[in-house]
Amino acid sequence: MSTDEALYRKIRWRLLPYLLLLYVIAWLDRVNISFAALQMNEDLSLSPAVYGLGAGLFFIGYAMFEVPSNLVLARVGARRWIARIMVTWGILSVAMLFVEGKWSFYTLRLLLGIAEAGFLPGVIYYLSMWFPARERGRAVSWFLLGIPLSSVVGGPIAGLLLGLDGLHGLQGWQWLFLLEGTPAIILGFTTWWLLPDTPRDARWLAPEERQSLERRIAAEAKQIQTRHGTGLRTALLHPVVWLLCLVMFACQTGSYGLTLWIPQIIRGISVQSDLVTGFIAAIPYAAAAIAMVLVGSSSDRTGERFWHVAVPSFIGAAGFAASAFVQSPVPSLIALTIAAVGDMSTRGVFWTLPGRFLTGSALAAGIAFINTFGALGGFVGPTMVGYVRETTGSFAGGLLMMSGLLVLAGVGTLVLRRTQLLSDVAKT
Repeated sequence: MSTDEALYRKIRWRLLPYLLLLYVIAWLDRVNISFAALQMNEDLSLSPAVYGLGAGLFFIGYAMFEVPSNLVLARVGARRWIARIMVTWGILSVAMLFVEGKWSFYTLRLLLGIAEAGFLPGVIYYLSMWFPARERGRAVSWFLLGIPLSSVVGGPIAGLLLGLDGLHGLQGWQWLFLLEGTPAIILGFTTWWLLPDTPRDARWLAPEERQSLERRIAAEAKQIQTRHGTGLRTALLHPVVWLLCLVMFACQTGSYGLTLWIPQIIRGISVQSDLVTGFIAAIPYAAAAIAMVLVGSSSDRTGERFWHVAVPSFIGAAGFAASAFVQSPVPSLIALTIAAVGDMSTRGVFWTLPGRFLTGSALAAGIAFINTFGALGGFVGPTMVGYVRETTGSFAGGLLMMSGLLVLAGVGTLVLRRTQLLSDVAKT
């Protein structure tokens, strides 16, 4: 094993498991509403359209504060700001147990999005300070495993918590918010103590390892600055950023449209208990977790990025399209699994692209700006699925919409590759 490989392996093992845990908790608190809805919608008389809008409002608050939050993180350091994010979102996630109707539902979901704004782009920016470009695809993919893993563990856990219905006067969905929101508060305090801001602060690295890593990251940043500049104007007006915004919007519309509705989709095609529904809903995301690691590793090994985003997008589109027309439980689950595998597999590789032409505060702002459009997709996906469901009585129209958007994501990625707007794109 080379010296560089030993160093990056050490960093991966010290940072990624903890960051993965944080993202699992973040994602659970973001989407546990999908399982709470199995009871909450009936208890509070929330229609599909009301639920879809409330689920989506999280992403309006999230989008509004993405860029400001990441700029603050770049100034004060990841450790302090990520800790603040986690404590506030944990408190608001627990507060969801006090929802009494649609307006309190709307308000708390909006506030939860504001509280969590900046977490994902903040960690992506943070990883760029630890991993050079050739190592970043695998690192980001491992972190983003929190998305499917949260669904793998979250589905069965949610089913069990919903089974506490009536205990000590609380409904099952209230227990769900209480017990899944509390870990974020605890981990916020541990993050303050455990997470080093930069390699220079990592006492578990030898002095020569810190210096070697900082020189490597600084050299890449200087090269990017020479080619593209580092101002906020570059981050917000560069045509590559806008193409990446389009791709992220399309992918996230599909991702959240599925994640926030999959328990009810499964309940619609196969009436099961809350616990069984949770286990079935975990299957597509278990497959997606494996696929994310394989795609990220393949991209790092070959150095190719664009096809590793485009092909999974097309696969996901095929899965969504098939799920719109299949009604039998097993074929429908297979189609949903293909959709989740394709859509989720784009993430780790996708987030290596901004760091090819942005650095410093421009990178922080660019990542947040791109993720803002992803957050808007998080609003559009569940809201439109809810509207179509209430209007037509079926999920088919919403699934076809998400299929079309993933086709757009694949085409947009190939346009980006063809125009070679990234000056250091690998020749494939």
